[in-house]
Amino acid sequence: MVRISCNECACKLPLFFFLVSPTVFSPPFATDQNFCAGWGQYCSGVILFEETLYQKSKDGKAFVDMIKAEGVIPGIKVDKGVVPLPGTDGETVTQGLDGLGERCAKYYEAGARFAKWRAVLKINAATGCPSEVSLEQNAESLARYAAICQENGLVPIVEPEILMDGDHDINRAAYEAERVLSHVYRSLNRHNVLLEGTLLKPNMVCPGKDCPTQATPEEVAFYTVRTLSRTVPSAVPSINFLSGGQSEEEATVHLNAMNVESADMPPRPWQLSFSYGRALQQSTLKAWSGKADNVDAAKKEFLIRAKANSEAQVGKYAGSAAGGAAAQSSSYVKNYQY
Repeated sequence: MVRISCNECACKLPLFFFLVSPTVFSPPFATDQNFCAGWGQYCSGVILFEETLYQKSKDGKAFVDMIKAEGVIPGIKVDKGVVPLPGTDGETVTQGLDGLGERCAKYYEAGARFAKWRAVLKINAATGCPSEVSLEQNAESLARYAAICQENGLVPIVEPEILMDGDHDINRAAYEAERVLSHVYRSLNRHNVLLEGTLLKPNMVCPGKDCPTQATPEEVAFYTVRTLSRTVPSAVPSINFLSGGQSEEEATVHLNAMNVESADMPPRPWQLSFSYGRALQQSTLKAWSGKADNVDAAKKEFLIRAKANSEAQVGKYAGSAAGGAAAQSSSYVKNYQY
């Protein structure tokens, strides 16, 4: 059985920028001249949709080659979205395992070197969510996906996202996150997945969006790191958080708080970084607004936000990107799907 070496790719992917829509990438940066030069110093990987993996610029250059020219590694979203999980109260399981091996081989040939698979879970104390069925099925699909990726030379990003929907407090959020991650790593080990050749993309531990008591950045950082220290093996080289509907600034500040040296913080044997979508794009998209004349302004906004998260990844962010309504605006969408 072929296993990818952790030295080949996983340890070279500390930072990520996730493109949630092909339109984010193609119109603002559709030519070699318009491409956002310099972003590779802040982001080391970009997760593409299948459509974008094969697209070319107006100059006829493959997007994958343009990305590589910036020193950035291309990746690919390989799941096919979620479907209802029978016998549960509105819970879901992710589809896309059929033919995944063949697709991974094709994506590798096209230049992708890592992949992403998103499982979606929710918290609802009244209905017992996440249920054991949901935990087991989603952990199993993540593990099978990861094993298939490694057999085909792709580093798997394991993404068990617990939605922010609900009014639960941060203690409940931490408890359920521990349940989810415990199931995930049990399944990964059962499927002989090489943990050194994987990355974890979890949500931060935050109260539900409708909880009357929201948490401080220090509380989010503590509960998140404590949860991870109880469940994630030290063999995992990097944990790259999703933003999960936080505002751009919230996502950056929370990441920074996790990386600031503190005697109260639990051990952090892994790198703590980012794999943001909405929390990297909101200001950029607002500045662009679909107008060619705004491309330079959009690139500037993107670099500001990318630099801020790069600083937060080492605990050095001081609020330099906090200005502007878009940075402070929540990107939360109930029952978010893509």
